[in-house]
Order: sequence, then structure tokens, then C-alpha cells
Amino acid sequence: MTIEGKRVLLIVSGGIAAFKALELIRLLRGCGCGVTCVLTTAGAQFVTPLSLQALSECKVYTDLFSLTDESEMGHIQLSRSADLVVVAPASADILAKMAAGLAGDLASTLLLATDKPVLVAPAMNMRMWQHAATVANMALLAARGIHVVGPDEGAMACNEFGPGRLTEPPAILAAIEALLAPARPLAGRHALVTSGPTHELIDPVRYIANRSSGRQGHAIAASLAELGARVTLVSGPVSVPDPIGVTVKHVESAQQMLDACQAALPADVAVFAAAVADWHVARAASGKIKKLPGAAPPALELVANPDILATVAQSGPRRPRLVIGFAAETDDLMANAQAKRARKNADWIVANDVSPATGIMGGEENVVHLITQDGVEDWPRLAKQEVARRLAARIATVLR
Repeated sequence: MTIEGKRVLLIVSGGIAAFKALELIRLLRGCGCGVTCVLTTAGAQFVTPLSLQALSECKVYTDLFSLTDESEMGHIQLSRSADLVVVAPASADILAKMAAGLAGDLASTLLLATDKPVLVAPAMNMRMWQHAATVANMALLAARGIHVVGPDEGAMACNEFGPGRLTEPPAILAAIEALLAPARPLAGRHALVTSGPTHELIDPVRYIANRSSGRQGHAIAASLAELGARVTLVSGPVSVPDPIGVTVKHVESAQQMLDACQAALPADVAVFAAAVADWHVARAASGKIKKLPGAAPPALELVANPDILATVAQSGPRRPRLVIGFAAETDDLMANAQAKRARKNADWIVANDVSPATGIMGGEENVVHLITQDGVEDWPRLAKQEVARRLAARIATVLR
């Protein structure tokens, strides 16, 4: 994949993450890609025009009303002179302006006037990212065809931890490469992915569940979509946002998840990353079970939930060509995972140790072992997004 000779218009908006734009310019120039920078007034509080100019080797634009710039190029020509417009970092303010169609400064005017693809890399405080206004703005921009990379989860300058951290420059570069020189080996393929936990009701206010965050499954769905697949994501209750460009079916129980998976078939590949509860209460109470003084705890009769992986892997002519399960274990990881692959008729098993000390369950990173008919691949500790990208790439080698 090459972007040599391509041109990017990079808009740098305000935020402490603006310093990462310098590294992004360096990476783009190293690939032979030309970069023209537009710096907003807020962005100039964090990086200087001189820094951007030194790395891009091009003039930096800041003023909508510069008559010299208008006579030399004009904001309309500037907005259409590149192959791709990238906003990194994209603050909540500039995303709101894009959603509202405002054009009060050079950056927002260019974004309104461009006829080229636009990629945004959001970066902001986690509360700002999760605010209903930002959620609505992102949904509107996605519906208009704006491409999004990130944000990631992590520690931020405001001393909070959560979603809103700017995706690292190498990942932004990968997203740029995918748009400028798209490699879509899964185009025309349908992928089914499950993610998150399931909730099995005890009564209207209590349920059986686990600590799965859904981050890994959601990242896998997004990575498959980036490679061109049409993706159906069946998600249990999670707090992570739905991936852009993916059809999401929200469910609660294991039975609902199985029903949604069967309804989504046929598929070329199915990745069962959800941490499905093994049991449900035989007879969930219709009202809240009261804790009465001196009364014994209620006896809960548990019955097995449907085995979603085995059911789909043994579904005859509707079986996906590639069926992938996950094995989250705390003991005898490899032995249990290999036995699971054979027992459930899966093609691959992604095995990971979820002992409390690993921080995997609910965390941002993962250490997986890919078990196939050819043996075991031991992957290093990686961010869950990178695990997803590697797995999607491996899937593409089989389905291409």
C-alpha cells in the first residue's frame, strides 16, 4: 500500500493532542505524501505555524481573510487541491461546526467547501466525547460519510482516564493509507461478530453477568469493516460506542444473542468474541425478590444457556466458511482452548488468560494465542485495537 505522490490537507485544531500532528506530518512525508497544513486559532495555542511548516515543507494557512492567500490560491481551491482532508486532532468544537455546517473561520470553511473525502481523529475529555451533543454530532457526520479514526482510551492531560485520547499517529497514518490506497480484501464478504457480556435475569433488577467490556469484539468488528466487509455486530450490554459503519444488533440474554446470530446468517466468517453467560435462572421472578428479615437466601435453579459457537459451527449448509471462537481461561489455557476448538467444531480459537492479575478482562490490552489447524501462534501483548487488526488481516488471507 503506497500513498507516494498523494496530497493531504491537514487541519490542526485546538487541544493538547495537537503536538501529535507533528509526528503525523513526519510519517506522511516519510511515505512520500505531500502535506499542506491549516492551523486553527485554538490549535496555535499548542503548536506553532513554524513547526508545521518546517516538517511539511509547505506554507501553513491560518487566516480566512488573507487577501494574499486568496489571490494566490483561494480557500475554494485549497479545499479541493488535496486528495484527502484530515482533521487531527479534531476537537469537540470543530466537530460541532462540521455537523452544523458553520463556516466562520478558515478550517470550517474548507471543510464545508471540500469535495474530497474527510477523515477526523477526535480528541477531547472523556465527558465531552460521551456528551449527548457530541454523540449526536458524530452520528450525523457518519451519516454524511465522514470517516473516523479513534478515539482511543487512556490517560489524558486532564488526569482522567477513558475514551477521548487521540489515536496514535501510526494508526492515523494507517487510516489515511486505507482511504488513499484502499486495500479492501474483504469487500463483498459478510462478517458476523459477537461482543460483550450477556445479562441473564434473576428478577427485574438483578442479573447474572461477567466483566467483559466489549472492547475486543467491537474492535474486531471495526477492523473487519475497514477491510471492506459488511459487518453485523451482535452486542450484549456494553458502555463502549457502536463502531462506525457496522450494523449493530443490541441484545441482553444468551438466547437473544443466538437468535440474532441465526437471523444474520449466512455469513462468510463468524467471530464469537462475546463472553456469554453459561447459565440462566430457570424461572426468573416477575417482581423484585425481597430480602426479608431472617429469611434464607432464595434458591436459584440454574440451567445451561444455548452454546452459540457450537450451534453456528455445526449449522450445516448455513455454517460460515470460517468460524472463530474465543477461550477466556484462568487455568490450563492452551489445553482448554485446544479442547474447546475440537469440541465445538471451530476453525480457530483465540485463547487468552483472563486471570485477575493480567488485567485483560475489561482492560485495554490483550495477550492472545491463535489456535488453528496448523498449530499455535503466540502474539505479544498488544492494544485490543491492534489485536483486532491482526486478526482481521489473518481472516482476509483465508477469505480473499
